[in-house]
Amino acid sequence: MTEVAEARTPAAGTRPGTGLRTSDRGAWFLVLPALIPILLLSVGPLLYGVLLAFTDAQSGRTATTRWIGALNFRDLLHDTLFWESFRIGLVWAAGVTVPQFLLALGLALLLNQDLRLRGLARALAIVPWAMPEVVVGIMWRLVYDPDAGVLNETLRDLGLGSGRAWLSGLATALPAVIVVGVWAGLPQTTVALLAGLQNVPRELHEAAAVDGAGAWRRFRTVTWPALRPVALAITALNLIWNLNSFGLVYVLTGGGPGGKTRLPMLFAYEEAFRYGQFGYAAAMGCVLVAVVSVLLAVFLAGRLRGGEDA
Repeated sequence: MTEVAEARTPAAGTRPGTGLRTSDRGAWFLVLPALIPILLLSVGPLLYGVLLAFTDAQSGRTATTRWIGALNFRDLLHDTLFWESFRIGLVWAAGVTVPQFLLALGLALLLNQDLRLRGLARALAIVPWAMPEVVVGIMWRLVYDPDAGVLNETLRDLGLGSGRAWLSGLATALPAVIVVGVWAGLPQTTVALLAGLQNVPRELHEAAAVDGAGAWRRFRTVTWPALRPVALAITALNLIWNLNSFGLVYVLTGGGPGGKTRLPMLFAYEEAFRYGQFGYAAAMGCVLVAVVSVLLAVFLAGRLRGGEDA
């Protein structure tokens, strides 16, 4: 015991806490290789974009970029095209997230049952998740093709009309794109909900069934309370991801027709790389980051409040 006490006693001439600070420095040294790419590739560009939003940076200019303060943000407040794209983005995000969750919940409940070939069904359910957005966009453009697309050919065979130009019609472009967004994001939501379902103890279902509870009551009183944290998390993440969508809609419609599918990220892209207004586009990006930050804050506050209630 004396030897152990001596080993724990700081050596003479050393100050208390020196060893702890040395340990902290060692921990930071180990984390540094993973931290440097994050700082260079995420934090650095984000800060540069914020600074760019307060300048008049443009492409093809020989003049020095000037600091103009909040002028870009003031112009955004009066830019009806931007707010229209923001409205379209909200419709897109809600229109994809809600059906996506409902369909994924039903599919997860089905895949959680003891079915034959359940493993094969689970593998097929995640196929769209393994496909790049560009491939998904090209594939669905072929499906929606007005002349030889599978959808219009099926409608003609069923005698339901001669088909429509789904992606170029003002009334059908956004709903058609939303369908593709739901299909493309369905697997990741299904996997998350299925993982949550498998954490629900089977004994609780059996006990509720013995008490005479039907399928709906078992879902409402046993399954949903255990699944709710996962459902809230994946819904919040899907809403944020869909609000920041770019690649899928860009491949499908490029923001057309007539701006009916021009999401905020597409609008910012056009301002930066088609019209060369880098400062103005950066201001749009800052607004989107602020909106996403608010959504994250609301979600985290709800999770913390739910944890305190529990």
